[in-house]
Amino acid sequence: MSNGSRNQKAVPEAKNALRQFKYESADEIGVNVPQDGYWGDMTSRECGSVGGQMVKKLIEMAEHQLIQGR
Repeated sequence: MSNGSRNQKAVPEAKNALRQFKYESADEIGVNVPQDGYWGDMTSRECGSVGGQMVKKLIEMAEHQLIQGR
């Protein structure tokens, strides 16, 4: 993989949407996003906070879809 990631997306077409979602989540919790897109200099705590926020929001979305009967 060219970007160094070993994680494969379940829906590869969602890659850009997930990237945007990551940046939005970071902004919501006040984590300064690297302008060059390289997250390697971020602390584990910062990256974990962003990932945790993403999971929280994804679970919330799934719960809403379940309630709506989708």
